[in-house]
Amino acid sequence: MRALRILLIIAVILGAVFVAVDRVAVHFAEGEAADRLRATENLSSTPDVDIKGFPFLTQVLDGTFDEVQVGIHDYEAGTGDGNGTIRIADLRADMKGVDFSGDFSSAVADSATGTATVAYDELLKTAKSESTQVAPGITAEVVGLSDGGNGKIKVALETSVFGKKLPEPVSVLSSVTVVDGNTVRVRADALPVLGGVEIAETRVRRITDFEQKIDGLPGGIRLEKVQAAQDGVDVTVTGTDVRLVG
Repeated sequence: MRALRILLIIAVILGAVFVAVDRVAVHFAEGEAADRLRATENLSSTPDVDIKGFPFLTQVLDGTFDEVQVGIHDYEAGTGDGNGTIRIADLRADMKGVDFSGDFSSAVADSATGTATVAYDELLKTAKSESTQVAPGITAEVVGLSDGGNGKIKVALETSVFGKKLPEPVSVLSSVTVVDGNTVRVRADALPVLGGVEIAETRVRRITDFEQKIDGLPGGIRLEKVQAAQDGVDVTVTGTDVRLVG
């Protein structure tokens, strides 16, 4: 009985040591992966990397992580024109089946799903924010975007009639959708009456409707769907064969 107790104690100690070593190893690997990702994507800050699954060391031997979660704050995505950028406040992706090299110089995920948040002030940069004539003596411009409820964006239009600004902006509820996997499109559900005048649809939509391309997301992930939320638009992202680093 005494020998059995000793064996049990040794087993518990070895188990605790293994767990401790495993946790130290995963912490080191997460740091290495985060540094590699920061360098690859030229990020301004180190991203969050969380390698899931236990034990970690057996996954290392297999060369594949079951699941890796990545979080990037204030990611600067391209706008497709080669010049501008759009800031994504919070980009989070859940990677499955991540094959990696021994020194973490490369890592490719079988699939990825996640979310991205684009603040309204960032999306507003694309809207027609300069005053534009929509009818003789009537001009309008987009002055604000906000949550309209039920997944809609509320577009605020400031209108002037013969040089006199109307006291209150006109609000338009708009649908927001994803086009071609890389573009957010905002389109008015119904046309507003500006200055008490019904204006031709094509003229009004030059102001109310706009698109924002979001290009160059990490690993080639793409936009899947989008809806308005309290602080901005929430975008669902997805991808296959997503290259994290290398």
